[in-house]
Amino acid sequence: MKPQVRDNPDAHRYEVLLGDVVAGYSEYRRLGVRIVFTHTLVDPAFAGQGLGSRLAAGALDDVRARGLKVTPICPFMAAYIKRHPAYADLVVDRRDSRPASGT
Repeated sequence: MKPQVRDNPDAHRYEVLLGDVVAGYSEYRRLGVRIVFTHTLVDPAFAGQGLGSRLAAGALDDVRARGLKVTPICPFMAAYIKRHPAYADLVVDRRDSRPASGT
């Protein structure tokens, strides 16, 4: 079964699904055109399957497609972006209290 990533805005999180099962999620807060990732979790039953990386890539690809920026407070998301510098242009420093401009 191929994992799928979707935004669940009502729950303020991106989810990685295996079929109908939510195998993990990355919680966020939306601040203007900025997504602040706060916490990421993969269910231990699905550990070691690369779902965390799939979740991060899917969420960041969606953020890019929407023309948004990210502030990765979550250590997992911050580390993922550091390991994948193609996403570095999406990052807005969390100390910057201004809403991201999207440009």
